[in-house]
Amino acid sequence: MGKRLLCVTAHPDDEAGGFGGTLLYYAERQVETHVICLTPGQAARHRGGNKSDEALSAVRRVEFAAACKLLKVAHGEVLDYPDAKLHTVPLDLVVGELVEHIRRIRPQVVMTFGAEGAVTAHPDHSMAAIFATMAYHWASHTNRYSEQLSNGLEPWMADKLYWATAGFKLPDRQPIAPAPCTAVIDIAPFLNAKIEAFKLHTTQAPLFPIFEGNVRQRGTVEMFHLAACSRPIAIQQETDLFAGVEAN
Repeated sequence: MGKRLLCVTAHPDDEAGGFGGTLLYYAERQVETHVICLTPGQAARHRGGNKSDEALSAVRRVEFAAACKLLKVAHGEVLDYPDAKLHTVPLDLVVGELVEHIRRIRPQVVMTFGAEGAVTAHPDHSMAAIFATMAYHWASHTNRYSEQLSNGLEPWMADKLYWATAGFKLPDRQPIAPAPCTAVIDIAPFLNAKIEAFKLHTTQAPLFPIFEGNVRQRGTVEMFHLAACSRPIAIQQETDLFAGVEAN
């Protein structure tokens, strides 16, 4: 089997806004990329004329699929947890579902937000980080969600877990303490595609100018913090999330 990358996000549009350049970077390098989005974004302030949460959820799922297609994501899935309320969902429930995905996909690399909630300090981003981090660790444990192991799945430890981070803060948001950058991915060839993928989330059109301004501020890189590794190593600066990883 080849190399596989799993990205865990909170809302449709996170895959493009937070990780779009890196997803496309690795898809172009024949890495099988996967995105699990925890909510359908039904609590969004910008609703594209949709009157009900159900209607907005359906439209945002379509937008997510279109963005994933542009970013050459092999498999994208939107789960059904409540937008803006991830902190109210039992940890064991969400982690168990993510563990099942990790054991099925068997990624060598998992990436998600930092626990600070990214530059927006969104509580759902923080919770996505916490859920994904616990799932990363527990997917390899035979005493966690052992019922999955009787259904044909096996424990799986991914080689690396990365949290997205950034080299700037937004002045109009809650204060954040982002994780130090240990890996930088050059997304210069994919920056325009990243922006285009975000703009496929047409319900969020009022955010486009703000988003593009923040992306231009970030420049032609996406930054990450190595949060966990399957083997003890000294921290070092990387330009490849798969550095030291062998396909298996």
